[in-house]
Amino acid sequence: MFCKGLKPGGLGQKSEKTMLYFNRCQHLKQITQRCFSSIHVKTNKYVQLILSRTFALAELRKSWHSTHTLVGDKNIVLMGPPGAGKTTIGRIIGQKLGCCVIDVDNDILEKTWNMSVSEKLQEVGNEQFLEEEGKAVLNFSASGSVISLTGSNPMHDASMWHLKKNGIIVYLDVPLIDIINRLKSMKINRIVGQNFGTPMKDLLAFRRQYYKKWYDARVFCESGASPEEVADKVLNAVKRYQNVDSETFISTRHIWPKNCKQKNSTKFFSEAVIEGLASDGGLFVPEKEFPKLSSGEWKGLVGATYIERAQILLEKCIHPADIPAARLGEMIETAYGKNFACSRIAPVRHLSGNQFILELFHGPTGSFKDLSLQLMPHLFAHCILPNCNYMILVATSGDTGSAVLNGFSHLNSNDKKRIAVVTFFPENGVSDFQKAQIIGSQKENGWAVGVKSDFDFCQTAVKRIFNDSDFTGFLTVEYGTVLSSANSINWGRLLPQVIYHASAYLDLVSQGFISFGSPVDVCIPTGNFGNILAAVYAKLMGIPIRKFICASNQNHVLTDFIKTGHYDLRERKLVQTFSPAIDILKSSNLERHLHLMANKDGQLMTKLFNQLEDQCHFQIEKILVEKLQQDFVADWCSEEDCLAAINSTYNASGYILDPHTAVAKVVADRMQDKTCPVIVSSTAHYSKFSPAIMQALKIKEINQTSSSQLYLLSSYNALPPPHGALLERTKQQEKMECQVCSADVNVLKSHVERLIQKQFM
Repeated sequence: MFCKGLKPGGLGQKSEKTMLYFNRCQHLKQITQRCFSSIHVKTNKYVQLILSRTFALAELRKSWHSTHTLVGDKNIVLMGPPGAGKTTIGRIIGQKLGCCVIDVDNDILEKTWNMSVSEKLQEVGNEQFLEEEGKAVLNFSASGSVISLTGSNPMHDASMWHLKKNGIIVYLDVPLIDIINRLKSMKINRIVGQNFGTPMKDLLAFRRQYYKKWYDARVFCESGASPEEVADKVLNAVKRYQNVDSETFISTRHIWPKNCKQKNSTKFFSEAVIEGLASDGGLFVPEKEFPKLSSGEWKGLVGATYIERAQILLEKCIHPADIPAARLGEMIETAYGKNFACSRIAPVRHLSGNQFILELFHGPTGSFKDLSLQLMPHLFAHCILPNCNYMILVATSGDTGSAVLNGFSHLNSNDKKRIAVVTFFPENGVSDFQKAQIIGSQKENGWAVGVKSDFDFCQTAVKRIFNDSDFTGFLTVEYGTVLSSANSINWGRLLPQVIYHASAYLDLVSQGFISFGSPVDVCIPTGNFGNILAAVYAKLMGIPIRKFICASNQNHVLTDFIKTGHYDLRERKLVQTFSPAIDILKSSNLERHLHLMANKDGQLMTKLFNQLEDQCHFQIEKILVEKLQQDFVADWCSEEDCLAAINSTYNASGYILDPHTAVAKVVADRMQDKTCPVIVSSTAHYSKFSPAIMQALKIKEINQTSSSQLYLLSSYNALPPPHGALLERTKQQEKMECQVCSADVNVLKSHVERLIQKQFM
């Protein structure tokens, strides 16, 4: 049936993109209002412009729901390879919605040409066929219909823009093996673009680049799924796409008024990323449950690449109103395409027995932080508002500093003019190599400041700066600059870490060590609780993790808490260890996990963490302790045991553990019952800690320079191989300097203001 209706463009692409932009502008309105409630200054022209723009944008959001009903004037456009079932699924959806169904092959092309598609292809050849097909599509219009495309439509740009103006394009991502089997059963042995001798599998893989370019929503189809099941998934995907208010975030300390759901207290993903820390001092978390994949969907990812896994999972966690799927895919490919020394990004290596090492150090700065901080800057840059500058404040215990400076240095030149980074690190609390790496990573939009204190002070100081409304308001009004964060307190930094925990499990399935559904344990060296929390989120999405093993060094406040439910910092001093990245006493992301366990009780979180701030301790109730211990076990490792583990592992397998991974291995050896595999997170390359490694391996030449130590270790032909980027860093060590300041929040503020003046004024 051919249906001709309204011409495309009534709710065209331009208005839709503008709407998505409007949605992201809400947070600046709130920031500006906070500024004026706390600081009495004359409203300058800049602020008047921002106020008028943001108030107008708030009103426009109201029109979304009135114009985006299922289906309304929009078309549902089904896109996918030949054999994806578009025609059948389109008919089912049309019946469910009672709307017109258009099959491009039958209702447009063949009626326009008065011949079959195969005859036309044979007559004009591949290239001319695409042009003729595109022209035919450009000459039709429809609204409120279900349109099933041909497999080759997405290869013609003009016609796809025409369809996209008044349609929601849904990509039917069907397993390749299902496609090939269906084409065989349909006795189709040639499709558009296929020259004789070109395998069907190769052509279908080539086509994927075009499908990825156009879709608004993806339906990730399980192998063997029925057309009815896929049709239901399409309808759910369209509903999600249209319901921009469906996925919001709240503060861990948010308290809902009785019998009232105040939606203005929630944030969208883009707002949570830009603001970093909630205004009440809490951390942003999803208001609703994490999206969960079915067993069939997970099995469909077993043979996928890391980039493909990342896109599927992040699409489920980030609403397209915040970041459209096609743009998200571009960011993921940019982040993980060329910046990692290993093409598998985060490979899993069998160590011995039931132990596996998840290698998270193949990024440009040699630590697990790269897995999120190569992506997070692109997420951040997409979400920022026009006419506003952003200063990212970062506290680092060693690895975050260089990773965040490196990640934000890869932004395009326009974004770097508007986004700058300052990282505060404990001047004497990181390894010599880490310090040199942080200082050497300074770029035109990134600076390092050493602080004469420890990481806990740096992290607490950054939080206090965020919560100082007088200071943040002054920066917004005076310099047009908003503060944000790139620590794991920022949701945009934490979310990408979920991917590698899921990917590690899928790799074990792919390599034949387990079948999908078999449980595993994970053991993670833990300080700020972000890495292990990301594993918890992976479990919520459907990865069958049995136990989370929390591994501490001599700063074992988390281990004590998991065993007792008492978080106690009284008379506890931070100890410097061989594993400085987990030399942390105040664990920020623990608040997110307690909030999850306590059924999102914001009042309890406010009470506990205010008590921690005021009295340096808190105790959770017995029922929460029991709930925590159902999933978590914990222990800690001494310095002597850490070095011994590095030595024994090298002698047994030729593999060198960095000190953080050694801490995790010691704890895994003690706590894991060996009834299932345990994945040990290796969070950094050993090259960053060469003095400790040389001491562990009893190498006599320990008093060399760090670069000499690094080259000496690389001559051992150990596993993992030397880290190329870290070796290059030692060659390029022109003497760079950084500022050093006292442990005073006001001094840190003055540094922030001076750097804002330097970058933006």
